[in-house]
Amino acid sequence: MEKGNNIEELKTFLDRKVIEFNTPDFIKDDPIVIPHFFSLKQDIEIAGFFAAVFAWGIRKTIINKSKTLLQLMDSAPYDFCINHTDQDLKKLEGFCHRTFNDTDLLYFISFLKFHYSKHQSLESAFFNKKTMHHSQNIIEVSLNYFYHYFFSLEYVPLRTQKHIASPQKNSSCKRLNMYLRWMVRNDNKGVDFGLWKKISPSQLICPVDVHVARVAKHFNLLKRKQVDWQASIELTDELKKLDITDPVKYDFALFGLGVLEKYS
Repeated sequence: MEKGNNIEELKTFLDRKVIEFNTPDFIKDDPIVIPHFFSLKQDIEIAGFFAAVFAWGIRKTIINKSKTLLQLMDSAPYDFCINHTDQDLKKLEGFCHRTFNDTDLLYFISFLKFHYSKHQSLESAFFNKKTMHHSQNIIEVSLNYFYHYFFSLEYVPLRTQKHIASPQKNSSCKRLNMYLRWMVRNDNKGVDFGLWKKISPSQLICPVDVHVARVAKHFNLLKRKQVDWQASIELTDELKKLDITDPVKYDFALFGLGVLEKYS
């Protein structure tokens, strides 16, 4: 499909691509396969969080590194984060994925232990009394809140702060928006989990990376040159014209067209 088609034709085309890519067949080659190895809610949240944080670069490498980490955590990430000993943590020495290293990993685990010692779900790290009253820009507020909360422990390695994005730094927050999609969307297609209920899919922001941005620009869904937070908002607003209740489902179509079909 080329530029210049009307919105009805574009919706029909992208809806067809959503159906094509939003299937269990999509899972095995995507980082979302990692949380699908688990059934316990907290395991899904933690495994998904690490898989999303690692999600830049080659997808096969992302999946393999995530699997390696989970093996080091005895394939029980929630139990490991809550009950690990100093000896358990020594097993993590030397772990790295691109610029993410064992210093970063130890802090992440410290935060997860801190949070889960007080809460049953990672959902409350994003959506809580301090963020839920911002109905119009709930995701922006929640991602900024999460950044500050995540780095609120007494000792924070300076290098680790680059691994959590936030709108206030004008990041597109691609990986965190993808993680929220996994946790919030629930269309019974067997891909996204729909574990979190405090917000609806209509409030999500579409994950944007260079692949998605390229395809979005091809279809005149995105005009902004920079791949930043404003680009994420602009694209999501355009996708709401196609489906106001679930605009982020088109992430499947845009990503698939950009990466799997090399659409440009």
